[in-house]
Order: sequence, then structure tokens, then C-alpha cells
Amino acid sequence: MFYKTLVKDHIRVSPELFAKPTKDAITEEIKKQYEGFINKDMGVVIDVYDISKIDEGVVIPGDGAAYFDTEFTLITYKPELQEVIPGQIKDIADFGAFITMGPLDGMIHISQTMDDFVSFSKDKVLLGKESKRNLKVNDKCKARIIAVSYKDIANPKIGLTMRQEQLGKLEWIEETNQKKAAKKE
Repeated sequence: MFYKTLVKDHIRVSPELFAKPTKDAITEEIKKQYEGFINKDMGVVIDVYDISKIDEGVVIPGDGAAYFDTEFTLITYKPELQEVIPGQIKDIADFGAFITMGPLDGMIHISQTMDDFVSFSKDKVLLGKESKRNLKVNDKCKARIIAVSYKDIANPKIGLTMRQEQLGKLEWIEETNQKKAAKKE
């Protein structure tokens, strides 16, 4: 889920940025410091949304840079358990599929791709034995987050499933909805 996250920090503005307006220089430094930052509590930092407060700067002797106590809002993405996410299949391996979901990728184990016996073909396609459904690179899907691990903080692991109702390849969902609507008529 995407969030606006309020942060208070001391921002160092290097002397080469002194010619810029203070807010622009601080924004540039915040972007350098926080862009791509990953944290278990905050998630992944996407961008600076707003700077709400800049206190008077202090120059530290021997450093030459100015330091500003600053309050700012960041746009962050934090995957939440049970969240349903849209995504696109990025790659397929013999053990499952990788899906791009915003700034992160998740993994769907082969057993969680569909309610069927699934096999892997050499042309990177997952095939359902009885349903004849297939999943390939660039397919658009909906999946549910079932596991999030920050053990390696630089590369969080996200486990997904598509074996529940209204999840899976978008064409499968549409097909199921059409069948349900036809039964009601």
C-alpha cells in the first residue's frame, strides 16, 4: 500500500547547493538521502511529497555544510499482508512466477498460481493441466500478499498467491465473472 509518511530529520546541505533556494536545495538532499531507502517500518521510499517545516540552518565548523531541522512527507510503498495487488508477470521459472507490483517484485510459487496441476514449459510458460490456462511473461494479474520478509533489508521478499476467488490473470477473472453472470440469467 502507498502511504504519505511524515519524517523529521537533520538535513545536510552541501556548500555547492547554497546558490539554490533553501527549499530546493533541501529537497535535492532529501532525495539523495532517501530515494530507494528500504525500511521495515516505512517500506520503500518512492519520492518527496512535501516539505512542511524548515528550521534555521546551522553551519558546523570544519564541515562547511549547513544543517537544517526539517519536517517533510515522503511517498512510501509498504506491502501489507492480505493486501490484493495488481501486477505484471516479470519472469517465470520452473518453481513459479515473479510479478512486478509497483516498486517491488514478489514471487508466486508454482503451487499458488492456479487451482490445477501446473507444469513449466521451456518457453517460460506455466500451464494448467485440466483448465488449460497459461501464465506467461507480461500477463497482467491480481495477487494477494501472503508473506513479507525483511531479512535482507536491501531485497525484501514478498510471497504471493493467486489461488483465491477474483485473483489470477485478469482474463481468468473476467472469464469467471462472465460465467457467474450467465448462470444468474
